[in-house]
Amino acid sequence: MQSTLNPAHAVVLRLTGATCLASLLLASAGCAAQPQPEAAPVPPPPPSAEIARPPGAAPLAPPAPPPGTDPGRMASAGVATSSTAQVTVARFLINPDGDIDGFLTREGLLIRFPPHMGAQLAATVRKGDAVQVSGWRNAGESLDAQRITDTRSGAQLVDQPPAPDATVRPLPRELRGAGLSPMNAQGQVAYVTTAPRGEPDGVILSDGTVIKLTPPVAQQFPALVRTGAEVSAKGYGTRNQYGAALQATAFGSPGNLSALYDRLPPTP
Repeated sequence: MQSTLNPAHAVVLRLTGATCLASLLLASAGCAAQPQPEAAPVPPPPPSAEIARPPGAAPLAPPAPPPGTDPGRMASAGVATSSTAQVTVARFLINPDGDIDGFLTREGLLIRFPPHMGAQLAATVRKGDAVQVSGWRNAGESLDAQRITDTRSGAQLVDQPPAPDATVRPLPRELRGAGLSPMNAQGQVAYVTTAPRGEPDGVILSDGTVIKLTPPVAQQFPALVRTGAEVSAKGYGTRNQYGAALQATAFGSPGNLSALYDRLPPTP
């Protein structure tokens, strides 16, 4: 038997179905709008002592020293540090060839610089002058000067390599040292000089005489290569108006010299 619905019932059924469909759509949208649980944060990687590099990559190169610095005196990392000092010139120092290459200060600091700066420095700065020195502080109480300023006159000297001169040629090997004279030195050690890596390489006596040794030789005399020790030396060097310096061929305590080399040159 076929059933029939009157128009009113049909309208009610259509409205009821539409209402249910709308409810389902709203419920579905509400579920989609709910916030999703956040993913757990990824922990940071553990700290590392160096930056990771691809396998097989070459190690990072150390930073280059500032322009104008002496690579030899910067050879040992961590030994030299930038420094500026206000000091008073107490005594000029020379090398065995007679070139001015440093001075001692009243404050106990040794200032060193290349020999090509010596003549100009001696013409600009006098004993007793107050100067400002900027450069690199090395092991011990020494400073390799890059700039020296006379605070009285304002004159400045900057370490710059000398211009090449084609007319000046180095002496042949057999003539090097021909101008040096045999010398003796004796006195109390006032200062121990050091090589770029900090090892001792000579002494300065209380009268300003410089005795140069090689680091291996200096290490053979630990009781003498120290402040306050009484030492004696023979060798070859120069003495002039600025001081005296010699490269030792014999070294020791007074009256007890030890030859430093197997074959010594004959005494003129």
